[in-house]
Amino acid sequence: MRDEEAATRTDDATIASGAVEGTREDWQRAVEEQRDKYLRLAAEYDNFRKRAARERQEAGWRAQGDLVTGLVEMLDDISRFAHVDPASTDAQTLVDGVAMVEKKLLKSLGGHGLELVNPIDQPFDPNQHEAVGTEPAESVEMDHLVSRVYQQGYLFRGQLLRPARVVVRQWPG
Repeated sequence: MRDEEAATRTDDATIASGAVEGTREDWQRAVEEQRDKYLRLAAEYDNFRKRAARERQEAGWRAQGDLVTGLVEMLDDISRFAHVDPASTDAQTLVDGVAMVEKKLLKSLGGHGLELVNPIDQPFDPNQHEAVGTEPAESVEMDHLVSRVYQQGYLFRGQLLRPARVVVRQWPG
């Protein structure tokens, strides 16, 4: 009986070790599949990241191209004024022409999101204005109001590009 028990035990051990080997192979196969999925996902993410960066850059270039296209027209206008014969053109015509180009330029840039900061008779705001001087106010109501603008300020899509340089009224009392 001992020989039969030993044989049964050997068969059980063989079956058990075969099952373990089969399980080990299954595990190795599953690990390889997961590794393959991970590598594919990592490569896909890397491609996505590169594509998104390229698309952002191209969108920036398109926006710059649109802006430059609008500026080229103003450059043409300025070129016309730069090459006029001074003997046959009066000063008022040049001043009017430059004012028209300025208006056209501001309209074009305004369409892209540029806004002028023109704070005359508005309360002084240190977030948008830079005080370069003061002058006496005529009344208490005029205290801390902007009286003159030395240099225009600009906002681009709500972000301050340059503060307006202004003179602020102050009540002496």
